Amino acid sequence: MTRVAAIQMTSAPDVATNLREAERLLAQAASAGARLAVLPENFAIMARNNAQRSAVAEVDGTGPIQEFLATTARAHRLWLVGGTIPLRTRGEKVRATCLLYDERGERMARYDKIHLFDVQLGNGERHFESNAFEAGDTPVVVDTPAGRLGLSVCYDIRFPELYRRLLDAGAEILSIPSAFTAYTGRAHWETLVRARAIENLCFVIAAAQTGRHPNGRETHGDSMIVNPWGEILSRVPHEPGVALADCDLAAMRAFRSQLPSIEHRKIR
Repeated sequence: MTRVAAIQMTSAPDVATNLREAERLLAQAASAGARLAVLPENFAIMARNNAQRSAVAEVDGTGPIQEFLATTARAHRLWLVGGTIPLRTRGEKVRATCLLYDERGERMARYDKIHLFDVQLGNGERHFESNAFEAGDTPVVVDTPAGRLGLSVCYDIRFPELYRRLLDAGAEILSIPSAFTAYTGRAHWETLVRARAIENLCFVIAAAQTGRHPNGRETHGDSMIVNPWGEILSRVPHEPGVALADCDLAAMRAFRSQLPSIEHRKIR
């Protein structure tokens, strides 16, 4: 049994401010016994525009945000899922990259967000991530003290075929750092998080952005940790904070034994 944490933030365009807030919340999680923590999407910068994001984008393997993640993981003895950070590509776009560090501050995995949020919402909002971001193409699963962890990001949650790939690679826990809009979050967030847990009989750690951001965007919040039966073990509704719960792999195996739906799959 391993205690895990979902960190909820209201990130701003200033990296230094966001990193101080992330460190505060991660220290809180560690002091409560967490060994694995997940930061939200865009935790280091909620940019006002593409130029601002590009200005702080880092080269893979070096930069203050990556150094922060490594140092903080080591200082608090945490396995740390670093939400997303902007990493440079060979072209003009960036990757929305989720990095995993172990408790020694060593980088253990990199996942680049596969599904980009290109939508025109019914409330008039328009988001076209592909204008600034380059999509990834590789699912990632990695061993952690809490179990085998499948990495994903925000809009990925709407594509269950990705999570089947993670399941087939042995995933027992799914991390979903997100910045869901308030509009889509009210309609779909909880349903999607719980569905990914139920259909894959996995624990889900869903860490979200919340509230009104200086760039004008409003995010839904409601970070939560869900067990394989779809039960919400812990949640933070609206304010910045930390959701904490224990991931019990013995309980997960019991759920999978009682309801062996994974073994009953006919279409792959």
